[in-house]
Amino acid sequence: MNKRSIDIKKLVRPNIMGLKPYSSARNEFSDADKKMVFLDANENPFDNGLNRYPDPLQSTLKEKISELKGLPAENILLGNGSDEVLDLLFRAFCNPGKDNILTFPPTYGMYQVLADINDVKVKEVLLNDTFQIDMEKALQEIDDETKIIFICSPNNPTGNLMEEESVVRLLESFNGLVVVDEAYIDFADSKSWLEKINEYNNLVVTQTFSKAFGKAGIRLGICFADQEVIEILNSIKPPYNVNILTQEEGLNTLDEYGNILKQKEQIKIYKNQLLSDIQNISFIKEIYKTDANFVLIRVDDADKRYQQILEKGIVVRNRNTQPKCKNCLRITMGTEEQNKELYKVLKSIES
Repeated sequence: MNKRSIDIKKLVRPNIMGLKPYSSARNEFSDADKKMVFLDANENPFDNGLNRYPDPLQSTLKEKISELKGLPAENILLGNGSDEVLDLLFRAFCNPGKDNILTFPPTYGMYQVLADINDVKVKEVLLNDTFQIDMEKALQEIDDETKIIFICSPNNPTGNLMEEESVVRLLESFNGLVVVDEAYIDFADSKSWLEKINEYNNLVVTQTFSKAFGKAGIRLGICFADQEVIEILNSIKPPYNVNILTQEEGLNTLDEYGNILKQKEQIKIYKNQLLSDIQNISFIKEIYKTDANFVLIRVDDADKRYQQILEKGIVVRNRNTQPKCKNCLRITMGTEEQNKELYKVLKSIES
């Protein structure tokens, strides 16, 4: 297998390359399962199940994820939600006030927010009318200061997967990191880009426990990448960024993976039913193809319909102000009963 390899060290901010990472007490002695007397970390000695610091590298949880995803633990970084993972990428690879990133609106809004926080310029290339990447414009926007390209697939808020050939072309031509945000990949019928991690050392894939895994409340994001990239991110992450309760609940979730698969299939069934039901709603002008657990619809007047739906006790997302999303609402799939209630509301305001 031929592997495309770029010089990762050339991408890293110089001050990060010279950084000496903080070494916590649990980094220096990590075998906490042994019957030892721990007097090294200034913890409260009275055992209440939470008085000790968590494993800073989340080793047990990573091994479980490794088994599930088929990638070594060395290729995995865990974060306090995917947003922390994305922020670490900015902090490690983008020089403030100098470098830039490339995004494809309409897309996940945190790329812009994190860029602003880190004083990194954002170059935007709007998706085309089928919500796919305009490759010629994208390639024209890349310059020597472009460090990261963010691709959300399935995309939020449009719901569609990005074409494989576009992602491959960027991976093979761009001498920076290509981040494929797969928060919704579990709902798609296509394969994950995880299968290409060993082919491209500039490929970074992010996933989450918040969507199909049903654990948005524990804030657990996953980053998969070449080992060299993971080592750099580990060197700058906070020492205990994933708390012990999140680690334990993450392990419990993976033990119940069969139930997750069942719920995922149920959500897909409910989605297909709802998409069929709303075909006959007169004010819905277009229902976009979706590979996620939500659907983007174009209506006659998004502001008006959003308010009407809200007054009936249902909250959807008004995307009217987003590029290419004029008069669009985004609807997340609920339970069968919640979707039926939504349909009744849509019929009741049909005028």
